[in-house]
Amino acid sequence: MKRIAVCPGSFDPITYGHIDIIKRAAKVFDQIKVVVMHNSSKHPLFTPEERMDLIKEVTKDIPNVQVDTSSGLLMDYAKSVNANAIIRGLRAVSDFEYEMQITSMNRVLEENIETFFIMTNNQYSFLSSSIVKEVAKYHGNVSSLVPPYVELALNEKYAK
Repeated sequence: MKRIAVCPGSFDPITYGHIDIIKRAAKVFDQIKVVVMHNSSKHPLFTPEERMDLIKEVTKDIPNVQVDTSSGLLMDYAKSVNANAIIRGLRAVSDFEYEMQITSMNRVLEENIETFFIMTNNQYSFLSSSIVKEVAKYHGNVSSLVPPYVELALNEKYAK
């Protein structure tokens, strides 16, 4: 049986922290589905298609990663791709409480899909897409936070 994991997020934009989690999960699972989720409570800078393009570009050297998008429930998507695991990255203790609530709800929806938490590397513990966007908006240097392709996309968005 193939070990398929879904790595969900808004990825607006993808950061080195996200990439670190994806690479580490790709060593454990046969296939990683990085799925851009639509979150109605967020107002994204990039369209889902743009986010997918960014993710595809920066993960193209990880052969067992595929990129997709979904606007429904995560567990419905996971079932539709025959996933047996969800990957969630944790930066700090504050992330754990929120993630535990989501995981508990997901277990109610689908008890046969496990959630695996991967602790971020310390160098990325402060990093979030929101922080990256804030710095980029004011033309700060984000080269240590995102790959060059993503930095270029941010610069283009904020040049308008």
